[in-house]
Amino acid sequence: MYKNTGMKYRSRSIEATIKALCSHFPVVAVLGARQVGKSTLVEHLFGSEYEVVVFDPVQDVEQARTEPDLFLANHPGKLFLDEVQYAPELLASIKRRVDRSGEPGQFILSGSQNLAVIKNISESLAGRVAIVELHGLSFSEMIGNTDSCMLLDWVNGVQRSEVGDQIAAEGLSPNQGGEPPPWYATVFRGGLPGTLDLPESLLPHFFSSYLQTYVERDIRTVADIGNLQLFSRFYRLLGALSTTEINASQLGRDLDIDRRTALAWKSVLESTYQWTEIPAFSRNPIKRVAGKSKGVFSDTGMLCHLQRITSPEMIASHPLQGRIMETWVITEIFKICSAWNVMPGFYHYRSVGGAEVDLILEINGRLFPVEIKSKAHPSKKDAGGIKSFRQAFPNEDIGEGLLVCAAAKPYRISEHVMAMPWHRLG
Repeated sequence: MYKNTGMKYRSRSIEATIKALCSHFPVVAVLGARQVGKSTLVEHLFGSEYEVVVFDPVQDVEQARTEPDLFLANHPGKLFLDEVQYAPELLASIKRRVDRSGEPGQFILSGSQNLAVIKNISESLAGRVAIVELHGLSFSEMIGNTDSCMLLDWVNGVQRSEVGDQIAAEGLSPNQGGEPPPWYATVFRGGLPGTLDLPESLLPHFFSSYLQTYVERDIRTVADIGNLQLFSRFYRLLGALSTTEINASQLGRDLDIDRRTALAWKSVLESTYQWTEIPAFSRNPIKRVAGKSKGVFSDTGMLCHLQRITSPEMIASHPLQGRIMETWVITEIFKICSAWNVMPGFYHYRSVGGAEVDLILEINGRLFPVEIKSKAHPSKKDAGGIKSFRQAFPNEDIGEGLLVCAAAKPYRISEHVMAMPWHRLG
């Protein structure tokens, strides 16, 4: 799967959506973390149809910042403006151009900074821009199987059958053949396109370069952080806390920074798509629910690198093994759902008594609880968190639960929970 045959393009589930948006909106913005494939995707979809201009945090490319109207006058055709956060002055000029013509598909923008770009877009291009968030490659995209989606089938209730749940579940998405692929190897590599065709021995060099570029280029632009070395330590520490509830005060004490700085730096990681917050689910049940959000790191390949894990085999015995595997499944679900017409709401659940559900999807008023275990043969006991969730919210519409694991094929482990192989989600 990972032979070094040269960098090749892998189809993305969101391609049809981007094409459709470009045929109806004058501006489409593709946002996501550094190196998730934004530019490659746009250039693959549209080829030479759009002129490409790549902006830089230091150089004012063609005076786009100082003379935005002149810049656009020199580029009268369709434009793909890559890393547009480095030239936000252009957005008002773009608004004036699209208001004059009203034609769809005039501009495609890309950016690796969420809050800064969206703030400027919302102020300058409200009602004129469609925003798409691109993640790293999902497993189904890696292996070229984007035609079916077991997770979407499950949410839509396709699994219901008088023949039996296991037979129905097997019919949702065809297995990619034989034994399941090695999960640790997939987790160790992560989902950034640039890693997939590299020999495993070169992955540390890729991630070291990514980290250096991210801290020295992106962070200098996003925030006024004087001590970049300390910020790098913060980044590493936060990675170790992926899928946990974050105590900003404790986080600050560990690095000898104050709580306000810890919160600000966490926000920087969120704004650059390195970190995602998942709120706690609560609808005032009889039992009190702890209301802290938990955070999830964006890529398990980088997470393993930051924790100095040297091979896939080392994940199995690592103290953070559970968090790493949970991170992979949650980010995989994010990737899969990003191609849906409507994104679900995402929550986690933890009662004061300690019962937990790793992830809850909410769509069409229905809740779908997801538990995550790295074992190959989970039992009914492993779904105890889902059972507790059902008992705590008896009046909610709660759908079938999933227990994502290393099983070879789906099978029912309790009345309301199906064990789902990790490689069958997409």
